[in-house]
Amino acid sequence: MIPGVKDAAAWKALQTTAVAPVGAWARLDVVDATGSTNADLAAAAAAGAPDRSVLVAHHQTAGRGRRSRTWESGPAEGLTFSLLLRPTQVPAEHWGWAPLLAGLALVVALEDYRAPASVATLEAALKWPNDLLLGPDQRKGAGILSEVVPGGEAGNALVVGIGLNVSTPEAELPEGGTSLLAQSVRRTRPDVLGDVLAVFASLEDDWRAARGDAARSGLLSGYRSRCATLGREVRVLLPGDRELLGVAEDVDDDGRLVVREPGGGTTTVAAGDVVHVRAA
Repeated sequence: MIPGVKDAAAWKALQTTAVAPVGAWARLDVVDATGSTNADLAAAAAAGAPDRSVLVAHHQTAGRGRRSRTWESGPAEGLTFSLLLRPTQVPAEHWGWAPLLAGLALVVALEDYRAPASVATLEAALKWPNDLLLGPDQRKGAGILSEVVPGGEAGNALVVGIGLNVSTPEAELPEGGTSLLAQSVRRTRPDVLGDVLAVFASLEDDWRAARGDAARSGLLSGYRSRCATLGREVRVLLPGDRELLGVAEDVDDDGRLVVREPGGGTTTVAAGDVVHVRAA
């Protein structure tokens, strides 16, 4: 058992409420430690694991972010989990919305959280495409990595990995990072995961029902309204060590960022790291 993991009963209760027939998920496995929950679920997908499988690790030793960055947190301090999805109703060209959907699920799940004795809710927003920003200083509280993986006889599958800082003390956070605890929000990891899974399943139900149409499912409007990048002057770090400067004007139907450049033209960005320069 990982030191500090004292809430086994709470995890057992979550497995009961989140998994069918009570909940929307097919299975929810919790392990003490692993290298990468994404890698584990990718292997499980190839072996035929069912749609909407969830894997949670109390400690992850080789987690990855975008551009192969590492994601680390102390044992039992963060939520590190991955979701295996087989959205057969959604054409593959719309699967790029999965990480944005995950980001929106995080914001919706957390935006009503309050610190003890506070009447103010937690400030939560998104930096395009899917970084969770928390607090008035908009520090990074979570990262998301989505991958298309071979899914065995059932075809390709999606694996969405999420790393959320829950109880990491402020002194132990990386520069620019934050956690729920650092924002004076005290919630247990099982409670937070239960909230996120419920919201994610609801949003994804609508996305599947709309056959991946982000506008028709309400995903696009929900994302736009919570995206702190829109309206800001940004610097976008593009593949090939290129940079794009301009004002983030919109997120289009395919989840791409539309940037208006100083000369007046627009560039649509499908992938890149965004730096918020200042409010427009």
